[in-house]
Amino acid sequence: MDYGQGAASQSASIIRNGKRKTVMNVIVLGAAGFIGTNLALRLAQEKEKRVTLVDSKKEYFNSVLSHMNIVECDFALHTDFDKILAGQDVVYHLVSTITPATSNLNIARDFMDNIVTTSKMLEACVKQKVKKVVFISSGGAVYGKNVISPIKEDDEQFPITSYGIQKLTIEKTLHMLYEQHGLDYRIVRLANPYGPYQRPNGKLGVVTTFVYKCLNNEPVTLYGDGSVVRDFIYIDDAVDLIIKISQYDGSEKLFNLGSGKGTSIKEVIRDIEDVLGNSMYVQHENARNVDVPISYLNIDRLKKAVGNYNFVPLKDGIQKTAEFLMKQHY
Repeated sequence: MDYGQGAASQSASIIRNGKRKTVMNVIVLGAAGFIGTNLALRLAQEKEKRVTLVDSKKEYFNSVLSHMNIVECDFALHTDFDKILAGQDVVYHLVSTITPATSNLNIARDFMDNIVTTSKMLEACVKQKVKKVVFISSGGAVYGKNVISPIKEDDEQFPITSYGIQKLTIEKTLHMLYEQHGLDYRIVRLANPYGPYQRPNGKLGVVTTFVYKCLNNEPVTLYGDGSVVRDFIYIDDAVDLIIKISQYDGSEKLFNLGSGKGTSIKEVIRDIEDVLGNSMYVQHENARNVDVPISYLNIDRLKKAVGNYNFVPLKDGIQKTAEFLMKQHY
């Protein structure tokens, strides 16, 4: 297990332009993934942050992160989280071993891998006096299918997948540790991000996957009639707002993060065809019982906290995603 250089000291100082500035130590757990890669690139632009990236294997990291401080470490019960988190100020927790579609296949194991292991990590945060944990939760799975969109943060939460239950349990654990030990936190209930560095041949990311397949004249699979509605947000917007939420110092600790509007999968296909000028071949499959029919988020709380925000429109995001994919080799 390679712990890298770690954080030399908590909130160290540097001299920049003749002025002493505090350096914040920030660690990203699950940094090799789609959101983690984009978040790391964005955090690296902030010179007053010393960023550590953690994932299970160094080879998982994109080459654009090779210059950063990378720690190879499993997210597991045997991990020495005290050693990893020593000296850190802010922890971004992006790790999940499952997706909503696969989360009901081995519930007991998945609870152990995600809930129990996260609980151990959070206890280490308390012991190491971490100042804040930023947890990326789900803007759909925690709510279930009985709520009416646009969904507010205080609407009822009855998940229909163990993935949603896991996210919700971790949220409640964070609140408990805040009340009992003063561990500050922010929860981001993220909608459906898409864009650069998302693997187009993975199990997540309908927009990125469909753009990739349209570019390569490959068939796409449509579950049901395409009427399922989701909230899609371009990854640059998502990362920018995650950081803004992490820096928010008001009383709210839980935020929906999405575009604030719903788009059906049929509309996504139409928009991709319009942008790329290419017809898609659609293969139809039966609807899945893990898919909530309509889910998009109310983001009034977010707007109140960070102000008005100009989101990248879906068609513009499709164009940006296509341009990125055409430069890559998957």
